[in-house]
Amino acid sequence: MLVTADETQASLTGAWRLMLGKADGLRLLNLTADGFGWVGIANEIGDPDAFGARLSLLLRLAAIDLGAWVLPLVGLAAIAPRAGIGDRFVAYVVASNWASAIIAWLMLPSALVRLLSPDSTDASALVSLACFVLSIVLTWRMTNTVIGKGAAIGAAVFVGMFAGSLLVLFALQALLGITIPE
Repeated sequence: MLVTADETQASLTGAWRLMLGKADGLRLLNLTADGFGWVGIANEIGDPDAFGARLSLLLRLAAIDLGAWVLPLVGLAAIAPRAGIGDRFVAYVVASNWASAIIAWLMLPSALVRLLSPDSTDASALVSLACFVLSIVLTWRMTNTVIGKGAAIGAAVFVGMFAGSLLVLFALQALLGITIPE
């Protein structure tokens, strides 16, 4: 099903409101099966003349991205009913998907500094750190607001999902032979 511009705007607005700690943002999200989706991002890395190597790298990166996104959610789905947040699972997945689009835009200044001034590593690092901290704060607020069971439970879900995503990311990178260039 194609998402309309109005639905996209409503979902992004809803995710932004949740990131600001406003629970009414949930009303703007499509919490049906149609709203429970994923959009992949293609990475352009590697030798532009080596199609097979690039395709292999792209498939491995896609597997890593998918695993780092899905496996922590599978873990959360397994424990959510026992943790008393089973009724909030779908809302959390939908809200975090839309929030990730906002986070991608929030990281734009960091990318622009690196693009426009590649030699200013200190400025780039400072902007990257500021963007990262802002994204962490907004993601925690979104999680806490969507879970709606108090700051302790919201923080536990946030930390669990953050740590789980990093663990899966690093494990899959090692398993699939992806190294981060220095």
